[in-house]
Amino acid sequence: MHQAGKVHGVMHNRCMIDRRLQVLRMVAACGTVTGAAEALHYAPSAVSQQLRTLAKDLGVDLVVQDGRRIRLTPAARVLLARSEDLFATWEEIRAELAAAGDQGRGTLRLCGFSTAAAALLPPVAVGVRAALPGCEVRVVEVGPRECFELLLADEADLAVVVATSEVPASADPRFEIGHLLDDPLDLLVPEGHRLAGTSAALLKDVVDEPWVMDRPGSPYHQLLQTACASAGFTPVVAHHATEWDTGAALVGAGLGVALVPRLAHMPMGYPVVRVPLTGDPMPSRHILTGIRRGSRNHPMIAAALGCLHEVATAFAGRH
Repeated sequence: MHQAGKVHGVMHNRCMIDRRLQVLRMVAACGTVTGAAEALHYAPSAVSQQLRTLAKDLGVDLVVQDGRRIRLTPAARVLLARSEDLFATWEEIRAELAAAGDQGRGTLRLCGFSTAAAALLPPVAVGVRAALPGCEVRVVEVGPRECFELLLADEADLAVVVATSEVPASADPRFEIGHLLDDPLDLLVPEGHRLAGTSAALLKDVVDEPWVMDRPGSPYHQLLQTACASAGFTPVVAHHATEWDTGAALVGAGLGVALVPRLAHMPMGYPVVRVPLTGDPMPSRHILTGIRRGSRNHPMIAAALGCLHEVATAFAGRH
């Protein structure tokens, strides 16, 4: 079997549960052997071999080919459902051993979307290193779906994500998902705009304005569409921009208005003004934390969650 080198974090050693169950979990999550192989740093042939030997040992078929993807058999779904408690119990055991032994030595791996990686995770990394001097902290910027794939593959220990359709349900037995903070959305307008000097505005005040937003299908595009729908209108999209620099440049040039999360730091040098939004409901996005179920009491993860909530409370107090 080929396995590329990987950073070992909270889970310093391989899980003592049959590794082939982890392979089956990743295949179920990714939908393809190739996707599971990339997530686990295995060769696709190694993933297929693991599935074959597990199926042979159990005497049941586990997967069937369905076009380019593979489909789990009823037996595989029973196996996965029954094994989730095993994985959670193993996480609890490792957390107890870490608390009784190394007291926070090792590598803590944090992941999150771009705004969280910039505004929330750096102070958390500093706080954890101060609280646990033997802990090394690494941060990876990825989207919500990738965050949970990293958690499942044991490539990350704590994720910070925006609540979108890509985030697993709160009842998902693989993860523990919690609310961190609500991030208000501000209206971004050119300096000479009629609302630039106001202390607050309603979304309906810009019903007829052209809009700058992310491309369709992105979480931010979905967020803006939902906010405008709650205000009773559909935005007229004039331009698509993914990066804040591009969006600020377009707004500053008078080509449209945009929504920007309060957590996001806008680039300097553009003639734009952030106007706080009000209304009921007040437009905002919900920021969540995600960990593997059973891992909450690991010293490093517990320290990181504590630091995260301190940072979130301070942000809410300022705004």
